[in-house]
Amino acid sequence: MSASNKKNKSKQTTISKQTPSNDFQQPVEKVPTGFWQNTRLQMYIIAAVGFLLYANTLANDFCQDDAIVITDNMFTTQGVSGISGILQCDTFYGFFKEAGKSQLVAGGRYRPFSLILFAFEYQIFGKNAFVFHLVNILLFAGLCVMLYSLFQKLFSYNLSAVGGNNYSRLTTDLRPLTTKRIPTTNTIAFFAALLFAVHPIHTEVVANIKGADEILALLLSVCATLFSLKAFTSKKIPDYLIAGALFFLALLSKENAITFLFIVPLIFSFFITTDVWTAVKQSIPYWVASLIFLSIRSAVIGTQFGGEQLELMNNPFLKFVNGAYIPFDVSERFATIFYTLGKYILLLVFPQPLTHDYYPRHIGIMTFSDVGVLLSIILYAALFVIMIKGWKKRSIFSFSIAYFFITLGIVSNIIFPVGTNMAERFVFMPSVGFCLALSYWLIAVSPKLISKSYLQIALGICILLSIKTFMRNFAWKDNYTLFTTDISVSENSAKLQCSVGGETLEKMRNEPNENIRTAGIRDAIGHLKKSLDIHPTYKNPPLLLGNAYYYLNNPDSAIYWYKEALRFDPNFKDARQNLSLAYREAGKNAGQQQNLQKSITLLNQSLSLNANDGETFSYLGTAYGIAGQIPKCIESFEKALSIRYNKNDADNLITAYKQSGNLEKARELELKNK
Repeated sequence: MSASNKKNKSKQTTISKQTPSNDFQQPVEKVPTGFWQNTRLQMYIIAAVGFLLYANTLANDFCQDDAIVITDNMFTTQGVSGISGILQCDTFYGFFKEAGKSQLVAGGRYRPFSLILFAFEYQIFGKNAFVFHLVNILLFAGLCVMLYSLFQKLFSYNLSAVGGNNYSRLTTDLRPLTTKRIPTTNTIAFFAALLFAVHPIHTEVVANIKGADEILALLLSVCATLFSLKAFTSKKIPDYLIAGALFFLALLSKENAITFLFIVPLIFSFFITTDVWTAVKQSIPYWVASLIFLSIRSAVIGTQFGGEQLELMNNPFLKFVNGAYIPFDVSERFATIFYTLGKYILLLVFPQPLTHDYYPRHIGIMTFSDVGVLLSIILYAALFVIMIKGWKKRSIFSFSIAYFFITLGIVSNIIFPVGTNMAERFVFMPSVGFCLALSYWLIAVSPKLISKSYLQIALGICILLSIKTFMRNFAWKDNYTLFTTDISVSENSAKLQCSVGGETLEKMRNEPNENIRTAGIRDAIGHLKKSLDIHPTYKNPPLLLGNAYYYLNNPDSAIYWYKEALRFDPNFKDARQNLSLAYREAGKNAGQQQNLQKSITLLNQSLSLNANDGETFSYLGTAYGIAGQIPKCIESFEKALSIRYNKNDADNLITAYKQSGNLEKARELELKNK
């Protein structure tokens, strides 16, 4: 072949990266219309799968973090009237209800958009878990459809990204499943969106209503990207403005949407143009939206985006040495981070077992000598090499890996601490890259490696993942079900051990069968002590242990544990209040045993913690009366009555005045109390 002919052939087979191309819709042979060309039908199927797969969560109650953003949030429960408070405060302020407490979570949180959505739902439907779950499912189904639309749009811009310049790779003979020749691009887009819809690692986001922030952040970011692609073609200012506005709402949903500042130029440079500056210019609306968001965020909650907390539940990179927590050394910190990064990929490939809790020490203190750490480093190094080597060829693998790295980086604990080792919700946005890469491998690569039954294999994978997702949803029924289900996986989590103990106590409080009640409380005590073994200065387990022994009518043990909680945190209000009640109960028991001096001592200790408890003054008055200390008896009953009226206290006070010889005062009170 002459040089001239070679040159002409090259021109004929090169697809322009500067303008959109719809050539991929016309295969080599004339193809009859069928499912794989019916994009509308594919959208309906994806939406239906996304909805039906999570339909069983409609029977679930509020669970886990739903209390923080909905049921126990003073702004959300005000409905529309609480929106001003939502906009002016840290996301967690409405739950903690105290200045400064929301900053216990590293960097603070400003995610008003999802809370505003919850406020509207609460305004219209009240505390109706069914409606909140329904909205979450609809948002997720919509997200799956938008992802499919984005994949289709991107493939229409850059044919070479899915098949290279050899056009024959864009169609695949799927016999014996069908006799039609099917466009590979449609199939890749469909299965990528379907894999995202069915992947079990997303159950935390969709089944937990609080996860709406994750769904909205990704949904709005994808919609903004679609408008950016439209604006690139139309050159119309309103399209750019809409893209920026949608991205601003994504940022208001959750901060990790900011990664699309880099994803959008990545998309343009990979699928549309080789001109880097042209690609970067498309992200200008995103930069403007980000600057506005960061300015508002800083004005509301300050400029701290991280920071080292000294509480293990807010900073997993601490270790207990010589009775105190100290930070990990650099080696331990990064070894642990790399281990969790590897675990993310493992869960994406094989999502078993799943858990909502990865708090210390579910993930232990790792070193670079640990096999899991070394394998993770090797895996990420290999992915990086694949990404670089395939970039010039516009390999889908390269794009998927780059997307995964960028979106995972912000929650990896490398850039700044996020308050926990890892969480399945953190991989919700990055999983888009995994699903796209897996779909591409199954449809465009695997036929060469395995067989022509690859479509059945892809469908089989989706079915298996769907079953796991459907079954996992039942664990999110309520707190008790979730905690007791996941404790078998996260038995080394101090937080979950404490949560199981606390939820079991709550369940046993009103149990009518005394044997079941006692056994349940004893079981809770075991979990709470296990929590303390893991985290020796954790203040919540001692508080709950005090409650457990209080329910068992063992106030002396309750007092011990409440004191332990106050030792860890002298300003722990719940512990002070409960310690007061425990002293009161112990004082009452001592009085019933005729140990009057002990009773008086304990009751006074109760009043030193809570001087406005009328019942304690009543018990104290009785103890003083029996002990013959009539002036103090009168004083105690008068204080009890000044706090709340009680006829028995009034009668006892009259008797005390008579015993003191003050018959006139006794007569006055008798007339008053008739």
